Amino acid sequence: MIKIIFFDNDCLSSFLWIKKEHLLNQLYPNCLQIPRSVYIELSKVNHLKLRVDKMVSLNTIEIIDIDSGTEEYETYTKLISGTIKRLPRIGRGEAAAITLAKHRGGILASNNLRDITFYIKEYSLPYLTTGEIMVQLVEASLVTINEAETMWSEMLKKRRKLPTKTFVEYQNKKNRNVIQ
Repeated sequence: MIKIIFFDNDCLSSFLWIKKEHLLNQLYPNCLQIPRSVYIELSKVNHLKLRVDKMVSLNTIEIIDIDSGTEEYETYTKLISGTIKRLPRIGRGEAAAITLAKHRGGILASNNLRDITFYIKEYSLPYLTTGEIMVQLVEASLVTINEAETMWSEMLKKRRKLPTKTFVEYQNKKNRNVIQ
């Protein structure tokens, strides 16, 4: 059984920008959630908001709130204030996704490893990146390698930050980011 996956903006938007978010639900049915703060970030770009709203209406993704006065909220406020081990503050979307993955036993989906690696290690969080999702899409035969390469190229054209210039290059890397 697949755990719930809590998406940060950067990972989900990689698929939204190229209109391939339906593949996420095919790969992870009934497992997609985003914190409300990620939804707010995505809502700043109208066509992304519309795509997420459609996913919500189709029940393929759920928007999750972090309620004040809870342990989740306490963790969240520490993350956005930078008070955990005096680390730099991180964005609200990243902080919310990390918090939810930690407290609800889910998987974090984020590309911004520079900002979140400490928290992944600190909380022993399993995580996914866009690259790993793409590898899983190919392995599940939901897309071909050529389709994955085209998607990768489209993501780069939309200024998505990916670790390599091509999908095949990423797929062949020995030290890919995999669920821990």
